[in-house]
Amino acid sequence: MRNIDLSLYLVTDKSSDVEKFLKTIEEAIKGGVSVVQIREKTSETLDFYNLALKVKEITTKYNVPLIINDRVDVALAIDADGVHVGQSDMPCDVTRKLIGKDKILGVSAATITEAKKAQEDGADYIGTGAVFPTVTKDDAPSITKQDLKKVVESINIPVVAIGGINHNNAFELIDTGIAGLSVVSAIMNAENPKRASEELLKIIHKK
Repeated sequence: MRNIDLSLYLVTDKSSDVEKFLKTIEEAIKGGVSVVQIREKTSETLDFYNLALKVKEITTKYNVPLIINDRVDVALAIDADGVHVGQSDMPCDVTRKLIGKDKILGVSAATITEAKKAQEDGADYIGTGAVFPTVTKDDAPSITKQDLKKVVESINIPVVAIGGINHNNAFELIDTGIAGLSVVSAIMNAENPKRASEELLKIIHKK
């Protein structure tokens, strides 16, 4: 896997207005988003595939890695840069075999045990949360700042914090050793996604 800048990791939400959705992603990248993950939990396969192709045009234009959440088939079909899987998705070691050694593989892990297992099974980075209450994923396990630090210290691969992160609380996580912040609503729902990304990046770079 090539070196990947995880500092500002955008996870998308529902794409009901595709034109606005794509514009938001492009503006966010202009503002400093370093990775884009498409998460479409309710889309039909063809819709997800077509949307992912459109997003890939944007991420390729700006040389930003595109990660597909959960759907290994879609990731392979569009030749995305990588896949992110959760604890109830395709197992990490199986996913690694399917996507090959050169693709990026992220895994959601809320405990040290899960994080260590993901590292052993071939993950390139860990997504840990929810660090704050979030409405984006109401079934997400919560994790304290202290436990987040322990996860970071327990493994040798980068950790990205996720869950309810916004401009008012992001600074609280900067001293935990994380590689970056994973954000959904604070960018996707922003009136000015470019500015929202720029402001989050300022917080990140203070660490």
